[in-house]
Amino acid sequence: MRAFITILVLASCATKPALPPVRFTNAPPALAVNDRRDVPRQPHEPEFVRWLYNFDGQFHRRITRALELRRPQRALGVNALDEVPNSTWFTNRIGARFVSPEEIFAAPGGVGSPEAHKPWTIVSTKAGGATVGFIIKDARGEKFLLKFDPLGHPETETATHVIMGKLLWAFGLNVTEDYVAYIAKHDLVLATDAVVKDEFGHKRPLDQRELDTRLATIEASTDGTMRVLVSHWLSGKPLGGHAFEGVREDDPNDRIPHELRRDLRGAYALFSWLDHNDIHGANVLDMWVADPGDPQRHYVKHYWIDFGTALGFAAHKNREPRFGFEFYLDFAAVASSLVTFGALDRTWEHRRDPPVRGVGMLETELYDPGTWVSSTPAYVPIYIADRIDKFWGAKIIMRFTREQIAAAVDSARLSDPRAATWLVDRLIARQRATGRYWFERVNPLDDFAIGDGTLCFKDLSIAAAFVAARTTSYDLRFYDRNGNTVGSTQARAGDIGVTCANAILAGDEDGYTIVRIDTTRARFSGTTYVHLARTPGTNAPRVIGIWRP
Repeated sequence: MRAFITILVLASCATKPALPPVRFTNAPPALAVNDRRDVPRQPHEPEFVRWLYNFDGQFHRRITRALELRRPQRALGVNALDEVPNSTWFTNRIGARFVSPEEIFAAPGGVGSPEAHKPWTIVSTKAGGATVGFIIKDARGEKFLLKFDPLGHPETETATHVIMGKLLWAFGLNVTEDYVAYIAKHDLVLATDAVVKDEFGHKRPLDQRELDTRLATIEASTDGTMRVLVSHWLSGKPLGGHAFEGVREDDPNDRIPHELRRDLRGAYALFSWLDHNDIHGANVLDMWVADPGDPQRHYVKHYWIDFGTALGFAAHKNREPRFGFEFYLDFAAVASSLVTFGALDRTWEHRRDPPVRGVGMLETELYDPGTWVSSTPAYVPIYIADRIDKFWGAKIIMRFTREQIAAAVDSARLSDPRAATWLVDRLIARQRATGRYWFERVNPLDDFAIGDGTLCFKDLSIAAAFVAARTTSYDLRFYDRNGNTVGSTQARAGDIGVTCANAILAGDEDGYTIVRIDTTRARFSGTTYVHLARTPGTNAPRVIGIWRP
């Protein structure tokens, strides 16, 4: 009797496999979310205390999160096709359309460079930060933040900031409008009421003597020309940075806990690619802005700012080659060093200074996309991100071509052509290492489409030439919404990664069908579920959902 029951169970499993319980509405995917509803009252600006932030991120919150015993949770803020819709946080650009090199070179666009609109009037020093900077107005009256390269590091920080802004913008993030410009000392004039601001909000007059003292600490050419970074002042009212967990309580549009947002979690792949390790509360900024279509309405827009120490410059500038490999205070590394009496060979010890000026220690041979870390573990979203989040980020950065990356580098106006070539080569090497790493950890199928009775998809690993098509095959099994088997087929991978196979739809009213696609190649197997249904009115089949287990 027991054997008979076992046979019945096995037979049942054969016809009704354990499919994921996820089902999708037969509707087009959401391409944008309405998080621009009116916020009539300006939200408050929380105080940012750097030492408290470091203590909380490095010690307190790590301990309390561990004690909470939270179970891993999938990211929110994604549509039925497992993509991130447009919002005040993220805009689909290079991941959804062709972005020309010329567009990246000019991004994000706006008022344009103030270089042709001199003199620049200094209104005040910038508040906080470790580098010299001023708030200025150009001859048009446009307001900019003015920063310089630190002494001993010509071109590097200004170039890094501009390049990063272009690449982050193309990826989909909100950034400032930044330019590299060249000025002489006489192009800067003091406003009669110019002041020095400190990080606590205190002010005192800024005179010519103090201005000269500050300018003496920055990098300048022998003829006195100064290379500068100018960032157009963001419109709206600043609200400080977004919290790294939870939501902004006084913003009714902010509903998804930030640690669960795919656009923040998936940025791990982006930041590791670009070695952007200086992530803290003062380098993100929320702005209460007026709606362009109705200035009486307001909402909160979320920006990334101040990324001039990325691309290996933090390691180079601070003589800290372990940046990107270890946290600033890395207890695991300290313990390993103690146990081995310092004899353990650490990867970052083999890091070397770049061979040309204007670039940082952007490693390729030592770079590991899966173990990269920022300066502290405080930015929770990227440290609880799962492989699906990082795959999402990686597939966007893999869309950058050499020409597009070169356009971002060219916008930095590096004086040595060898530096630009060196940097582009390393960005591409790190890009491919990042893509390969995360594509190996998810079934890397994407761009699903159905028509004329065939289901087509792209294998991103084959399209990127990480694996050969001849080694790859696919097993497709079709089920109705209740998990009953409808049919099956097999397919060999297409030469450029695009594969099409006969689609077998279920026979119920809207043809709701779940397709399980199993990918097999040497040392790899993975599964993706694609949900299909017939479009109401036309009866044409369409893809209505994707689930990556």
